Amino acid sequence: MKIIGIIPARFASTRFPGKPLADILGRPMIQHVYERAMKAENLCDVLVATDDTRIYDCVKSFGGHAVMTASNLPNGTARCEEAVRLYDDESINAVINIQGDEPLMNPIMIDEVAECLRDNECVTLCRELDGDFENPNVVKVVISQDNNALYFSRSLIPYKRNKSDLPVYQHIGIYGYTVKFLKEYVALSNTPLSDAESLEQLKILEHGRKIYVKVTRCKDENVGVDTPEDLDEVRRIMKYA
Repeated sequence: MKIIGIIPARFASTRFPGKPLADILGRPMIQHVYERAMKAENLCDVLVATDDTRIYDCVKSFGGHAVMTASNLPNGTARCEEAVRLYDDESINAVINIQGDEPLMNPIMIDEVAECLRDNECVTLCRELDGDFENPNVVKVVISQDNNALYFSRSLIPYKRNKSDLPVYQHIGIYGYTVKFLKEYVALSNTPLSDAESLEQLKILEHGRKIYVKVTRCKDENVGVDTPEDLDEVRRIMKYA
């Protein structure tokens, strides 16, 4: 199976404009993400999909691969779909959508998604959550007995009224799709639950499609950079790693 990793990267951000180019120990954040993705064993290539020449030029400057996508795309998934079309390699079977604001991402997670794509058309990861249950920025997922997502929510799920030992799983925002599924996904109409929770992945479930969820074996803490304060925390972690 031939799988490409795509990192969507926009310059415009409501909370943190220019985030992909933010400096972390002398290198831009997008370079940290790119270099970690390149360490995954199951990717044939890594591509940054951007709508900004500053990001494009930055990626090219450190020897990475990048493609310019439209500026009016609704989300990172649509940017991945356009990027794989522009990449123009019909031998690509699947795409892994790698978040451009997680410079601490462990490449093991990419390989876990890649392995599951051999038997599933859409894959994501989760880990057991041991706190921060009420934080709406921590997305939770409940999973069926055959490891397919039942629901994602910013609220606490499940509500453990009668079974206190049930785990709570935190969704990890990395996705894998077959190219066929990705093309079908971006064509789906918006859905009420997806809009209400502002969780793009719910659109898949509302249209009756499946998302396979693997509990990652990786114990590393993911620190996504949404704010300058998050960036300071990542710098601190990397400095003393």
